[in-house]
Amino acid sequence: MKVLFTDHDLLDISLERDLFREAGITLIEAQCRSQREVVEASEGCSALLIQYAPVSDEVFAARPGIGLCSRIGAGYDTIDTAAAQRHGVWVANSPDYGVGEVSTHALAMMLSLLRNIARYDQDIRQGQWHYSTAGRIPRATNLTVGVMGLGRIGKRFAHIARNTFGQVIAYDPHIIDGDFPAYVRRVRSLDELFSQADAVSIHCLLNDETRGLVGASLLQRMKPGSYLVNTARGAIVDIPGLLEVLAQDRLAGVGLDVLPDEPITRDHRLLADRRVLLSPHAAFYSAESEVELRRKAALNIVTWMRTGRPDYPVVVGTRHPPA
Repeated sequence: MKVLFTDHDLLDISLERDLFREAGITLIEAQCRSQREVVEASEGCSALLIQYAPVSDEVFAARPGIGLCSRIGAGYDTIDTAAAQRHGVWVANSPDYGVGEVSTHALAMMLSLLRNIARYDQDIRQGQWHYSTAGRIPRATNLTVGVMGLGRIGKRFAHIARNTFGQVIAYDPHIIDGDFPAYVRRVRSLDELFSQADAVSIHCLLNDETRGLVGASLLQRMKPGSYLVNTARGAIVDIPGLLEVLAQDRLAGVGLDVLPDEPITRDHRLLADRRVLLSPHAAFYSAESEVELRRKAALNIVTWMRTGRPDYPVVVGTRHPPA
């Protein structure tokens, strides 16, 4: 039994090697950047462990022996789930490993923007020492925070933000009213969310519905002096549209942990704007969450090899593990 680790940016993969070795599974390591490279590297493999590599029809058609794609992460947008369904390939993920980390990171970014912590630090290093150097700071309890997507992480963010902000509102068309906590007011459209909130935190999946959804038209509906934070998926925010609205001086602060193209180039326009706070796709991270994330992704494969069904299926397949 062989598994291809399609790609990764990890410093050490002994965790995965040990789990697979104990299960009698051989791990093949690669750094695939295209479907063609995945096909070339996956000869004889029954499953794929994926971080960022794209996987779709080309892989599934060329490698009928591959029965499972397990993504290191909660999101699985690099895997074409419709193609997987057509070919009978299982897709699995690590859905709940970093709920606390991502929601805390999102709130930390939002509060840093609101309180201008990073700008104060820069000013002090440049010889300025006065509370007014960062401009006007509003009182958080007078503000409404909006949550875009009320899944596991969105709910946790709403829970920890409710004692800081005056009101929490949320938009999520995919869950019923009963799944909205009592302290969260439901709004019925994105227009309502962005026009009523003083700060918006994005917590939805990336798919065809949400790709580029947060662009100039939505951001221009926000109140002057508003804040935006994205710790979900980079491509949800249309960066040219964001830059357009920043140029209009409408937003007071933007926090981005994720970008459509990573890492950011050193000449990117976002780096020149002091209102923009960046972190390197790190919201998921704690020492504990990284281990949980990687274990769950690997154990999806181990469990599927043993039982024919992964622990956390996203797409239910028909392909079977090797006998």
